[in-house]
Amino acid sequence: MKMFEVIESLEKYVIFDLNAFKHVVGEKSSYARLLLHRMKKNGHVFQIQKNRYTLYKDPFLIASRIVWPSYISLWSALRYYNLTEQIPHDIWVITSRKTKRKMIKYSNANIIFIYTKPKYFFGFKKIISNNFEIFIAEPEKALIDSMLFRKISFSEIASVIKNNRKDLNIKKLVGFAVKTGNKALIKRLGYLLEKLGMDCYTMLKKYIYPVYTPLEYNLPSEGKRIEKWKIIENTVID
Repeated sequence: MKMFEVIESLEKYVIFDLNAFKHVVGEKSSYARLLLHRMKKNGHVFQIQKNRYTLYKDPFLIASRIVWPSYISLWSALRYYNLTEQIPHDIWVITSRKTKRKMIKYSNANIIFIYTKPKYFFGFKKIISNNFEIFIAEPEKALIDSMLFRKISFSEIASVIKNNRKDLNIKKLVGFAVKTGNKALIKRLGYLLEKLGMDCYTMLKKYIYPVYTPLEYNLPSEGKRIEKWKIIENTVID
């Protein structure tokens, strides 16, 4: 099989291993390994990690295919939906499968894996990019994930919600928060939405517990105490 034919046959795979490569080229293991080595050396094939290869340089394209099951979330998803002007250098991937490697460097990007319990593994969908399926959080779940895993400050999350409230499904946002069962997260979101003029207290009051929760989880628990939501306002929400 000629080189261009091999490349053309491999184009249907986002990621492939040696077995898939052998199937494509129809050769014995020894020759297949040699040919794969040559293609790597010539820049036709790129290695992601041990026995994982791709023809594609775009890390966003491969990120949700490295570990199964998984989906792209946090800043990466928020940027995809144009909910932020920040251009993240890292690609955040949520997975319900424990992995030895927490980060892979690929094509000038860090692909970072966050393990989650299966009960939090929801709220994502398939999109099509370059004729391939990519798994990515829904906009509202990307915000919930950001609060749940505390990888984005609460004040930044508040700013995203405030600036994009017309493009977000607030009912879905609240529903996702409730589905996590994380009462601190629910209190923070409920208080924020009320500050932004959206009343959901009746729906969420049963999740409010007596212990006061700091609004910004990365700052000391100092500030005004909001009795209604049992929140410590330790950051300013404009």
